[in-house]
Amino acid sequence: MKEQYPERIDLIEDLNKQSIRGWVKQPYVYFISAERPNQPGSPWQFDENIVLEHETEGTIVVDILKGGRVGGLEFLKHVH
Repeated sequence: MKEQYPERIDLIEDLNKQSIRGWVKQPYVYFISAERPNQPGSPWQFDENIVLEHETEGTIVVDILKGGRVGGLEFLKHVH
């Protein structure tokens, strides 16, 4: 993230604070519960995606939630 989006200090700091809360499928890592996404009261309120390219992991899609929190990561090379 730092190398490809150095101006996104908010997301870099948020990623540094995260711990994995659970694996839904192998290609997906969620840091925030995705239960009832975008519904009132749900912590998962989607805002945008950022696409990163990694030497060994390939394309990684970062789900950004409202408030600038990182909701999760999707590793496209593992999506079947």
